[in-house]
Amino acid sequence: MRLGLYLNLYDSPEGSGAGRSLMSDAVEQARLAEQVGFEWIVLGERHLHRPGYHEILTSLTWLAAHTDRIGIATAGIVAPLYQPVVLAETLAHLDVLSGGRLTAGFVLGYRPEEFALYGVTQAERVARFEECLTILTRLWTEDEVSHDGKFTSIHEAFLSPRPLQNPRPRLWNGGRVSAMLERTARMCDGWTTSFNELDADLPAKIAEYRSYPRGEGTLGAEVILCREGFCAPTSQAARQSLEAPLRDLYDAYTGWKRTSADASRYTQGWDDIAARSVIGSPAECAERLQHYEELGADGIILRIQPPGMPQADVLKSIEAFGEIIRP
Repeated sequence: MRLGLYLNLYDSPEGSGAGRSLMSDAVEQARLAEQVGFEWIVLGERHLHRPGYHEILTSLTWLAAHTDRIGIATAGIVAPLYQPVVLAETLAHLDVLSGGRLTAGFVLGYRPEEFALYGVTQAERVARFEECLTILTRLWTEDEVSHDGKFTSIHEAFLSPRPLQNPRPRLWNGGRVSAMLERTARMCDGWTTSFNELDADLPAKIAEYRSYPRGEGTLGAEVILCREGFCAPTSQAARQSLEAPLRDLYDAYTGWKRTSADASRYTQGWDDIAARSVIGSPAECAERLQHYEELGADGIILRIQPPGMPQADVLKSIEAFGEIIRP
């Protein structure tokens, strides 16, 4: 099973000094994940977060410069917020600088405040998403591109350099509704689930995703599960380390996700959270990973560190997962 490490980029209330320390912690985690056999380090995107949240593209570039082999991925960039040519060029250059290690994951976005911040109408988000990925993919793979779209028009445009990977970096898309699954099959190479997707819903959704026709030029139909993860000597120790900081994060999510259909899942108790996570002793975590592989997952992204968890606990958990996947 291929594992990704979702890195915590939440700043603390102390400000910039703590932020510099935070990125040092992220680099330490990324290097350890590379050493023990993780497939990717993964970043998400958030805006208008009062304590602070580090910008996704510059952070990914920094982490690429401080690692050697591990894949660098996003899960995901809020595509409707971006000018497509700028995003295509930035990600292409990141793939070049990293030596061809980029996987570009996108999401539609759900927070009205973020759309207002970027001057984007939320009702246009699907159309903007599709136009953005169409232009991005064409610029990555074609010598010259002309496109007359609803939001962006370009004439005889090209990128130089283009991405290092041939034919291009892989594209992921995240979400949970049927329209998103069809869009992912048509435009992308992999589906990333929500962290709170219920295990009971996964078989039907995986089957639905893989039933949709693949779009021309797509590179497969990966299923990448996003899961809370923590490995400790015992299940009790794992809960003791993770429960309080994860509960604080979920309490914040109830506000952020007030307009989302899954908001209620962040008010659930520990047993509900653990039932859709990879948490416990090494044996329990290994069993959970096998369970997800049998459900049809091609990889799992683990969010090990909620804000407030000590760095030492995170590093021990990364090492423990490395012992599971190394054989």
